[in-house]
Amino acid sequence: MSLHTAEVSWSRGDAAFLDHGYSRAHVWRFDGGAEVPASSAPTSVAPPLSDPSAVDPEEALAAAVASCHMLFFLALAAKAGCVIDRYDDRAEALLERDDRGRMSVTRVTLRPQIVWSGPAPDAGTLAGFHEQAHRLCYIANSIRGEVVVEG
Repeated sequence: MSLHTAEVSWSRGDAAFLDHGYSRAHVWRFDGGAEVPASSAPTSVAPPLSDPSAVDPEEALAAAVASCHMLFFLALAAKAGCVIDRYDDRAEALLERDDRGRMSVTRVTLRPQIVWSGPAPDAGTLAGFHEQAHRLCYIANSIRGEVVVEG
């Protein structure tokens, strides 16, 4: 077992509150010292009350799933003796009504692009790495929505 923490800080400043005229921009702080500007998604709350340049929770979930999958994938490839030079992914989180009628991230799609040092493993080995990485990924195991790996 391990414990993972994050701090979320928001301040109203002098903005109105009861009329919902306050900024949704805030900061995420992590134990290693990283600070990440965060905000609601501009599709949820229009700018200037949201900050389109900041990370929104839906994007963060897509990044967390993609990052977790990648880290397990890299470990599996290394264990199998396959060398990876580069791994890029453009993950998407689909926000829509779920089967309970609630807004939910119902699907995260991963699209890894991998550059191998030497020949790439065959399609079956590659699929096996992805399947095992998905089964091992803590984040994918923690969410209710579907996670799909394309590519």
